[in-house]
Amino acid sequence: MKEFLKNKWFKFSLAALTYLLMTIWIGNFWLVLGLPILFDLYISKKVHWAFWKKRGVKKQGFIVEWVDALIFAVVAATLIRMFFIEAYTIPTSSMEKSMLVGDYLFVSKLAYGPKVPNTPLSFPFAHHTMPGTQSTKSYLELIQWPYHRLAGFGDVERDDVVVFNFPAGDTVWMGDTQSDIYSLIRYYGKQFRIGDEQKGNTLKTDTYYNKKAYKFLESKNEIRIRPIDKRENYIKRCVGLPGDTLISKDGQLFVNGKAQAAIEDMQYNYIVKTNGSSINPRKLDELGIALADRGKRSSSEYEMPLTQEKVEALKKLNNIVSITRVLYPVGMYEEVFPFSRDYSWNRDNFGPLVLPKKGVTVSLDKKTLPLYERIIRAYEGNKLALKSDGIYINGKLANSYTFKIDYYWMMGDNRHMSADSRYWGYVPEDHIVGKASFVWLSLDKDKSFLSKIRWNRIFKGVE
Repeated sequence: MKEFLKNKWFKFSLAALTYLLMTIWIGNFWLVLGLPILFDLYISKKVHWAFWKKRGVKKQGFIVEWVDALIFAVVAATLIRMFFIEAYTIPTSSMEKSMLVGDYLFVSKLAYGPKVPNTPLSFPFAHHTMPGTQSTKSYLELIQWPYHRLAGFGDVERDDVVVFNFPAGDTVWMGDTQSDIYSLIRYYGKQFRIGDEQKGNTLKTDTYYNKKAYKFLESKNEIRIRPIDKRENYIKRCVGLPGDTLISKDGQLFVNGKAQAAIEDMQYNYIVKTNGSSINPRKLDELGIALADRGKRSSSEYEMPLTQEKVEALKKLNNIVSITRVLYPVGMYEEVFPFSRDYSWNRDNFGPLVLPKKGVTVSLDKKTLPLYERIIRAYEGNKLALKSDGIYINGKLANSYTFKIDYYWMMGDNRHMSADSRYWGYVPEDHIVGKASFVWLSLDKDKSFLSKIRWNRIFKGVE
């Protein structure tokens, strides 16, 4: 049996079968041309593929063996990371308390099917920037593949915790890579408009001021375009599927007319008033309220993100006078999607909003255009122009549009502290990376040494 397993024909057959199954899964039958390479590796051995080894020498040197092991490890880890499972870290509080800052988790690529990389020429284990640098690209764009998703175990389901490429991260201003450039353009555009108002100048359109803001940012630092798979990874809960109708009333989300299923660890911001004395920090530690979340507005007033359970626990303290949830009322305009004064929406009150679905056609006019403009232009690659006589798509007058792919709506469980779809809109299906599976390590940045480890979260599944 041992001799059979060492037989070169058996090894070749096993490798070829595995390779063919991968080829069928990937769906690119040009890869079949790689079979002769496998045949030469195992059978004919005409080409010296492992050029770092001495040919015909059974006992290789120490360094050669290490190089051999390193190459194997890098290739294996890259394939696993690309097609099966990838490690991810929770960097912000947008999903607290469902997920905690410092959680290290595994993301399943097989849950929805792994994406074939758009930019295959990339430095191993680096996302978009070379390790140890601030702005050096870790990838080459000489080869760019179109969107293709392999078969997976299922589709995105409502309330899944999903990792995806940040949709507004397609364009990055290197002067501030943490902020999306579109919010920066709106901010500076508004400042230019205010400047004209103060000077008594004739006011221009928002488009004019936004273009001026773009040129201003470009003059200060490089503006870089990133491929889909090299945009920042975000993690949120999928609250809306293609075709769903969403509406939020005073922070309560309704999906197709039904209230969203209760999420145990959902947080909102609350104003906590005391009788003038401070809340005992030890009590806040016991409740798991991070130092960064203890916003003290005055000697007797805090603003903190809290779950309902923590609200009830704080109410029991002797020095607490009142706890009131922060609420952005109906009609109060906030800079949220679709960033139009025709929609007086905010983080707590928005909608109704129907999520775009592949094959569905919607009517277009000046009012509905803000809802779909980014889809038409950025996500589905059309040329769009708004003229005096109507809307033009690819040079043709259009009063409707049919979506080419599906779109999702993602929101964080920390509802008042989450940069999510409310601030940049839909998540296209080609941006979906995978499903959060389980936490393998969790570190509390407010603690030290072994106390940093949250032992109760290790190997905890993501719900």
